[in-house]
Amino acid sequence: MRGKFVGTGTAGAAAVSGDGFLVVAFLLGYLLGSIPFGLILTKLAGTQDLRSIGSGNIGATNVLRTGRKGLAAATLLLDMLKGTAAVLIAGYFDGPNAAMLAALGAFLGHLFPVWLKFRGGKGVAVYIGVLFGLFWPAALVFCALWLATALTSRYSSLSALVAGFVTPIFLWWFGHLALASLFAVLTLLLFYMHRENIRRLQAGTEGRIGAT
Repeated sequence: MRGKFVGTGTAGAAAVSGDGFLVVAFLLGYLLGSIPFGLILTKLAGTQDLRSIGSGNIGATNVLRTGRKGLAAATLLLDMLKGTAAVLIAGYFDGPNAAMLAALGAFLGHLFPVWLKFRGGKGVAVYIGVLFGLFWPAALVFCALWLATALTSRYSSLSALVAGFVTPIFLWWFGHLALASLFAVLTLLLFYMHRENIRRLQAGTEGRIGAT
Protein backbone atom coordinates (compact mmCIF):
# COMPACT_ATOMS: atom_id res chain seq x y z
CA MET A 1 0.00 0.00 0.00
CA ARG A 2 2.98 2.29 -0.33
CA GLY A 3 2.76 2.61 -4.10
CA LYS A 4 1.99 5.66 -6.18
CA PHE A 5 -1.35 7.39 -5.99
CA VAL A 6 -3.85 5.92 -8.43
CA GLY A 7 -4.06 7.77 -11.74
CA THR A 8 -1.65 10.55 -10.81
CA GLY A 9 0.81 11.42 -13.50
CA THR A 10 2.17 9.79 -16.64
CA ALA A 11 5.37 10.21 -18.59
CA GLY A 12 3.46 11.42 -21.64
CA ALA A 13 1.86 14.22 -19.71
CA ALA A 14 5.00 15.47 -17.99
CA ALA A 15 5.30 18.41 -20.37
CA VAL A 16 2.24 20.04 -18.84
CA SER A 17 3.55 21.13 -15.48
CA GLY A 18 4.42 24.05 -13.28
CA ASP A 19 2.86 26.08 -10.49
CA GLY A 20 0.39 27.64 -12.91
CA PHE A 21 -1.25 24.31 -13.56
CA LEU A 22 -1.69 23.73 -9.84
CA VAL A 23 -4.05 26.70 -9.78
CA VAL A 24 -5.83 25.32 -12.83
CA ALA A 25 -6.11 21.93 -11.11
CA PHE A 26 -7.73 23.48 -8.05
CA LEU A 27 -10.18 25.48 -10.18
CA LEU A 28 -10.97 22.44 -12.30
CA GLY A 29 -11.72 20.48 -9.15
CA TYR A 30 -13.86 23.27 -7.76
CA LEU A 31 -15.94 23.61 -10.93
CA LEU A 32 -16.51 19.88 -11.22
CA GLY A 33 -17.28 19.58 -7.52
CA SER A 34 -19.78 22.41 -7.63
CA ILE A 35 -22.06 20.65 -10.15
CA PRO A 36 -25.24 20.04 -8.05
CA PHE A 37 -26.24 16.67 -9.46
CA GLY A 38 -28.89 16.08 -6.79
CA LEU A 39 -30.64 19.32 -7.65
CA ILE A 40 -30.30 18.76 -11.40
CA LEU A 41 -31.64 15.20 -11.30
CA THR A 42 -34.61 16.02 -9.09
CA LYS A 43 -35.55 18.98 -11.26
CA LEU A 44 -35.37 16.84 -14.39
CA ALA A 45 -37.53 14.25 -12.65
CA GLY A 46 -40.12 16.88 -11.76
CA THR A 47 -39.92 16.51 -7.99
CA GLN A 48 -40.21 19.46 -5.63
CA ASP A 49 -37.22 21.69 -5.06
CA LEU A 50 -34.70 19.61 -3.14
CA ARG A 51 -33.76 22.61 -1.02
CA SER A 52 -37.32 22.88 0.32
CA ILE A 53 -37.53 19.40 1.86
CA GLY A 54 -35.79 17.56 4.67
CA SER A 55 -32.44 19.12 5.49
CA GLY A 56 -32.47 21.29 2.36
CA ASN A 57 -29.24 19.55 1.38
CA ILE A 58 -28.40 18.77 -2.25
CA GLY A 59 -26.83 15.38 -1.54
CA ALA A 60 -28.05 11.82 -2.00
CA THR A 61 -29.45 11.45 1.54
CA ASN A 62 -31.86 14.33 1.00
CA VAL A 63 -32.71 13.12 -2.50
CA LEU A 64 -33.78 9.86 -0.87
CA ARG A 65 -36.37 11.84 1.10
CA THR A 66 -38.20 12.49 -2.16
CA GLY A 67 -38.97 8.78 -2.23
CA ARG A 68 -36.98 8.27 -5.41
CA LYS A 69 -34.36 5.67 -4.55
CA GLY A 70 -33.06 5.57 -8.13
CA LEU A 71 -32.45 9.31 -8.12
CA ALA A 72 -30.69 9.05 -4.77
CA ALA A 73 -28.42 6.28 -6.07
CA ALA A 74 -27.67 8.27 -9.24
CA THR A 75 -26.85 11.35 -7.17
CA LEU A 76 -24.50 9.36 -4.96
CA LEU A 77 -22.72 7.88 -7.96
CA LEU A 78 -22.39 11.15 -9.87
CA ASP A 79 -21.20 13.06 -6.81
CA MET A 80 -18.54 10.41 -6.28
CA LEU A 81 -17.52 10.42 -9.93
CA LYS A 82 -17.10 14.19 -10.14
CA GLY A 83 -14.52 13.94 -7.37
CA THR A 84 -12.75 11.01 -8.97
CA ALA A 85 -12.76 12.68 -12.39
CA ALA A 86 -11.22 15.87 -11.00
CA VAL A 87 -8.40 13.89 -9.39
CA LEU A 88 -7.65 11.72 -12.40
CA ILE A 89 -7.70 14.57 -14.93
CA ALA A 90 -5.44 16.83 -12.85
CA GLY A 91 -3.16 13.93 -11.92
CA TYR A 92 -2.78 12.88 -15.55
CA PHE A 93 -1.54 16.30 -16.58
CA ASP A 94 0.60 17.28 -13.61
CA GLY A 95 1.03 14.48 -11.11
CA PRO A 96 0.18 13.94 -7.43
CA ASN A 97 0.32 17.55 -6.23
CA ALA A 98 -2.16 18.67 -8.88
CA ALA A 99 -4.36 15.66 -8.10
CA MET A 100 -4.49 16.56 -4.42
CA LEU A 101 -5.30 20.20 -5.15
CA ALA A 102 -8.06 19.08 -7.50
CA ALA A 103 -9.39 16.86 -4.72
CA LEU A 104 -9.48 19.79 -2.32
CA GLY A 105 -11.14 21.95 -4.98
CA ALA A 106 -13.78 19.32 -5.74
CA PHE A 107 -14.62 18.90 -2.07
CA LEU A 108 -14.89 22.64 -1.48
CA GLY A 109 -16.90 23.03 -4.68
CA HIS A 110 -19.48 20.53 -3.47
CA LEU A 111 -19.69 22.10 -0.01
CA PHE A 112 -19.73 25.70 -1.23
CA PRO A 113 -20.94 25.82 -4.88
CA VAL A 114 -20.86 29.29 -6.39
CA TRP A 115 -24.04 28.54 -8.38
CA LEU A 116 -26.09 27.98 -5.19
CA LYS A 117 -24.86 30.93 -3.14
CA PHE A 118 -22.22 28.67 -1.56
CA ARG A 119 -24.82 26.38 0.06
CA GLY A 120 -24.09 22.83 -1.03
CA GLY A 121 -23.90 19.30 0.30
CA LYS A 122 -22.11 17.71 3.24
CA GLY A 123 -19.42 16.09 1.14
CA VAL A 124 -19.48 12.37 1.96
CA ALA A 125 -19.89 11.14 -1.63
CA VAL A 126 -17.22 13.52 -2.96
CA TYR A 127 -14.91 12.52 -0.10
CA ILE A 128 -15.22 8.89 -1.21
CA GLY A 129 -14.81 9.86 -4.87
CA VAL A 130 -11.57 11.78 -4.43
CA LEU A 131 -10.29 9.06 -2.13
CA PHE A 132 -10.89 6.47 -4.85
CA GLY A 133 -9.01 8.66 -7.31
CA LEU A 134 -6.03 9.21 -5.02
CA PHE A 135 -5.65 5.89 -3.17
CA TRP A 136 -8.42 3.36 -3.69
CA PRO A 137 -7.52 0.99 -0.80
CA ALA A 138 -8.33 3.81 1.63
CA ALA A 139 -11.66 4.36 -0.13
CA LEU A 140 -12.51 0.69 0.39
CA VAL A 141 -11.64 1.05 4.08
CA PHE A 142 -13.87 4.12 4.32
CA CYS A 143 -16.79 2.28 2.70
CA ALA A 144 -16.28 -0.80 4.91
CA LEU A 145 -16.23 1.32 8.05
CA TRP A 146 -19.28 3.27 6.91
CA LEU A 147 -21.20 0.06 6.27
CA ALA A 148 -20.15 -1.58 9.54
CA THR A 149 -21.13 1.48 11.57
CA ALA A 150 -24.39 1.87 9.68
CA LEU A 151 -25.36 -1.75 10.27
CA THR A 152 -24.67 -1.51 13.99
CA SER A 153 -25.94 2.00 14.74
CA ARG A 154 -28.30 2.77 11.82
CA TYR A 155 -26.99 6.35 11.83
CA SER A 156 -25.80 7.54 8.40
CA SER A 157 -24.14 10.64 9.81
CA LEU A 158 -22.27 8.72 12.52
CA SER A 159 -21.09 6.22 9.90
CA ALA A 160 -19.59 9.00 7.79
CA LEU A 161 -17.94 10.62 10.80
CA VAL A 162 -16.38 7.37 12.02
CA ALA A 163 -15.08 6.49 8.55
CA GLY A 164 -13.81 10.04 8.02
CA PHE A 165 -12.01 10.03 11.37
CA VAL A 166 -10.18 6.79 10.61
CA THR A 167 -9.21 7.64 7.00
CA PRO A 168 -6.32 10.08 7.70
CA ILE A 169 -4.98 7.69 10.34
CA PHE A 170 -5.07 4.82 7.84
CA LEU A 171 -3.23 6.91 5.25
CA TRP A 172 -0.62 8.03 7.78
CA TRP A 173 -0.11 4.46 9.03
CA PHE A 174 0.72 3.28 5.52
CA GLY A 175 3.16 6.10 4.89
CA HIS A 176 1.07 8.44 2.70
CA LEU A 177 1.80 11.54 4.75
CA ALA A 178 0.71 14.12 2.17
CA LEU A 179 -2.58 12.34 1.62
CA ALA A 180 -3.05 11.96 5.38
CA SER A 181 -2.63 15.72 5.79
CA LEU A 182 -5.07 16.45 2.97
CA PHE A 183 -7.72 14.11 4.34
CA ALA A 184 -7.24 15.42 7.85
CA VAL A 185 -8.36 18.78 6.44
CA LEU A 186 -11.23 17.19 4.52
CA THR A 187 -12.32 15.31 7.64
CA LEU A 188 -12.37 18.52 9.67
CA LEU A 189 -14.59 20.05 6.98
CA LEU A 190 -16.75 16.92 7.01
CA PHE A 191 -17.23 17.28 10.76
CA TYR A 192 -18.04 20.96 10.36
CA MET A 193 -20.70 20.23 7.75
CA HIS A 194 -22.19 17.60 10.07
CA ARG A 195 -22.21 19.85 13.14
CA GLU A 196 -26.02 19.79 13.38
CA ASN A 197 -26.01 16.01 13.05
CA ILE A 198 -23.44 15.81 15.84
CA ARG A 199 -25.69 17.90 18.10
CA ARG A 200 -28.65 15.64 17.34
CA LEU A 201 -26.54 12.54 17.96
CA GLN A 202 -25.55 13.94 21.35
CA ALA A 203 -29.19 14.75 22.12
CA GLY A 204 -30.43 11.37 20.88
CA THR A 205 -32.69 12.96 18.28
CA GLU A 206 -30.78 12.06 15.08
CA GLY A 207 -32.86 10.15 12.56
CA ARG A 208 -31.89 6.55 11.92
CA ILE A 209 -31.51 4.89 8.54
CA GLY A 210 -34.86 3.52 7.43
CA ALA A 211 -36.84 5.37 10.12
CA THR A 212 -40.24 6.62 9.02
